[in-house]
Amino acid sequence: MMNVRIFVYAAMIISAFALFISGPLSAESGGEGELVYFIPVEKEVERGLEAFLNRSIQTAEEEGADHIVFEVHTPGGFVDAAGNIASLVRNAETPTTAFIVGDALSAGAYISLNADEIVMAPGTRMGAAAVIDGTGSAADEKAQSAWLASMREAAELNDRDPEFALAMADSRIDLPEYGAGEGELLTLTPGQALEAGYAEATAENREELLEYLGMENAEIKETEVSFAEQLARFVTHPVVIPILLSIGSLGLVLELYSPGFGIPGIMGASALFLFFFGHLVAGFAGWEAVILFGIGVILILVEIFSPSFGIFGVLGIGGVVGSLVLSSYSTVNIMISVTIALIITVIASVIFFKYASYKGPFRRVILSDQTKTELGYVSNENRDEILGQTGEALTVLRPSGTAIINDERLDVVSEGGYIEQGRKVKVISMAGSRIVVREISEKIDESIEKKEEKT
Repeated sequence: MMNVRIFVYAAMIISAFALFISGPLSAESGGEGELVYFIPVEKEVERGLEAFLNRSIQTAEEEGADHIVFEVHTPGGFVDAAGNIASLVRNAETPTTAFIVGDALSAGAYISLNADEIVMAPGTRMGAAAVIDGTGSAADEKAQSAWLASMREAAELNDRDPEFALAMADSRIDLPEYGAGEGELLTLTPGQALEAGYAEATAENREELLEYLGMENAEIKETEVSFAEQLARFVTHPVVIPILLSIGSLGLVLELYSPGFGIPGIMGASALFLFFFGHLVAGFAGWEAVILFGIGVILILVEIFSPSFGIFGVLGIGGVVGSLVLSSYSTVNIMISVTIALIITVIASVIFFKYASYKGPFRRVILSDQTKTELGYVSNENRDEILGQTGEALTVLRPSGTAIINDERLDVVSEGGYIEQGRKVKVISMAGSRIVVREISEKIDESIEKKEEKT
């Protein structure tokens, strides 16, 4: 059970990293009176950002913020995460403003439209919100229709003309006066946004923004992305997840064939730790998923070292897959990731064991020592003298059991499947201490005896 250390190792690291989760999450500047919270909406829109914004909005409202400002600078991202973030912004009890300090493109434009007000800094842009698939091509008609409906709803939420929101996502809408003729997506500058009613004001910086809001003397707080949340945003990315699962599964497979606890085990355990840690921090997984994963692995190890006709193996695999599904924000995405990881693990394992396991530095990874008799090793007792002998199954063989061979009680295993108690058997091969028998009929047995009498 040496490999169980892998999961002890992971548990120790998770406990250590718990400090990062519970650490300070905001920075303050002095002031009195009203309270304004600044929350960054940066980089790609994905589930890690959603978890951070959810935590930040809750913190702001618990501390009695009078206004929440989302500082937006994002190229867009995933539609499902954008929809969830938009709901967080739209349903916030505190008044909200989207302060566009960079580009608010695609999902960023959609999120901004769900705030109560939009203020843009000079030189920024908002728009270009067409929905695309994973290959970068236009999404199917169903996805486009749903996204256009969401853009329209977001615009109408604050009485904005929905035609401009639709033009951001649908190149068929013709708005040449805004630089978006037919076949082009609409992207608004601050001046154009003011003219179209898609921005309430422009502001160079926070001071000008607070002046517009009439909160010049407000106390300012800003939430910061903690190290744990930065790590969670990285490891919960749909591209990173199958990579982590591949490294984790391949590392554990190699560790099973390695002496002691080595580099493959550390790499595998670290990858799986990062997967669960990221999903715990992001709020997608609970400790029940980690516990279920540990139980699943233990059952798989039990199956490996104590064969149980596949019962423990099936339960173990089910536990591992179930824990991954519980940890994920999308069952479809995690099943795709698991499939990719399995394919990569199988291919990499075959290549490694066939071509690289006994070459160069890899010789230290895989146990390759041979216990030959010539080297002084003593093998199990050699029973070649019973090869070809016949006897009787003392117990049911399915496939292992006990048989009487030459008046000696021996542990045997059947060549095929089930052999009933009392059936005639014959020893057909030896593999160390493993005695393999085959069922024979009475007639065959009698013919063998007659043939031996004639000779």
